[in-house]
Amino acid sequence: MSTIKKILIITGDAGESFEILYASHRLKEAGYIPVIAAPSVKRMNLVIHDFEPGWDTYVERKGYLIESDISFAQVNTADYEALLMPGGRAPEYLRNDEKVISIVKEFYDAEKYIFAICHGVQILVTAGLVDKRKIACYEHVKFEVECCGGEYITPDEAVQDGKIVTGKTWQSHPEFYKLVFNCLLENN
Repeated sequence: MSTIKKILIITGDAGESFEILYASHRLKEAGYIPVIAAPSVKRMNLVIHDFEPGWDTYVERKGYLIESDISFAQVNTADYEALLMPGGRAPEYLRNDEKVISIVKEFYDAEKYIFAICHGVQILVTAGLVDKRKIACYEHVKFEVECCGGEYITPDEAVQDGKIVTGKTWQSHPEFYKLVFNCLLENN
């Protein structure tokens, strides 16, 4: 049985409030220690993405404030059982951070689980981890996934392909976290 009970969550300003808070609360409830890593240790401004009738895409509102626990520079991947990358707009710029991509590849090379939901999949794309994989993500990330060799999965809300689990949006939480916790239980 693994003694590592920490899960690394990568996000930053404009991360999706519900995806980050829900993950933190569910992981704590199950006995894990969620550790939020960001570009620096600071109070982050999260956002709320919602779907409104009559809109062709999601709307964005100011979300909650949350403190990051550590910076990306402080991450030691050996300390964590798995990696979680929530969505929001944060992945749009985090995918350009070489340290973030290095962290993701270290988890992959160590054969640890990697969980990504919504726009968090953009980081998987940049890390080169979607090729020949089934991927669930926000529909407007589909093009990136397919251009990099991934197979966009629909209508499923979440999918597991090896050690990578992906989900479409916060509305996919029931299906996504069922897979996430099945994977974590398999490790223990």
